Amino acid sequence: MSDRTNLQIGLRRSGEMAAVFMIGDGLLGLLQPKRHVELWRSDVPAVDLLVRPFADHPRRRRAYGLLQLAAGIALASALRKPE
Repeated sequence: MSDRTNLQIGLRRSGEMAAVFMIGDGLLGLLQPKRHVELWRSDVPAVDLLVRPFADHPRRRRAYGLLQLAAGIALASALRKPE
């Protein structure tokens, strides 16, 4: 395989991993919002900053979960091999 082909495969695999993460995280946030947010609360300010808006707001986390699911599926769909 050429370097260009290897690069393209690497980029597609990275995109696929991002899509899988988005879908999985979205699904957990949708189904178990309180547990999921509590798990990610942290003493590290940068990490806690990401989940703080969802603390005590399970509907907000569920809505974000739906957005993550949609974005992950859209990304995975965009990565299909051109025919």
